[in-house]
Amino acid sequence: MQIQVLPVGPLQANCYFISKGEEMILIDPGEEVEKIEHVIGDKKIVGILVTHYHFDHVGALDYFLNKYGLKANDKIKNFNYEILSTPGHSKDSLTFYFPKENVMFTGDFLFKGTIGRMDLEGGDEGEMRESLKQIFTYPSTIKIYPGHGSSSFLGDEKKWYF
Repeated sequence: MQIQVLPVGPLQANCYFISKGEEMILIDPGEEVEKIEHVIGDKKIVGILVTHYHFDHVGALDYFLNKYGLKANDKIKNFNYEILSTPGHSKDSLTFYFPKENVMFTGDFLFKGTIGRMDLEGGDEGEMRESLKQIFTYPSTIKIYPGHGSSSFLGDEKKWYF
């Protein structure tokens, strides 16, 4: 599995491209359709995952759902992943865990060196605390890919909170 990242839009939200052979998944197609299509190239989009529905993560979502006839967060054949509910930044925050590849896509729930804002609508400090407790039961060697900024390892983030 290959992972590419493209920061898009004025808030530089990370749009991820997960490839296996000729098939590709998009994660958080925020904005800038043309840039996203350039990375897609001739790959076949077989699924679109959304970590949460804030504008900077879904600006191009409807375009790609309609273009490929897909629904967001449907189970995708040939890709093995778990969907974890991780509210705190927003009520609908999800983390996508690919156990074989040892990677997680955490959206705005967990970043390198910090966590997501909880002062926006749907944010909740108690839910964030519970989501962190849940996510930190996973192996420290997992590489996390956040909604903004650079990647990190779960173990590096655990030291900040527990």
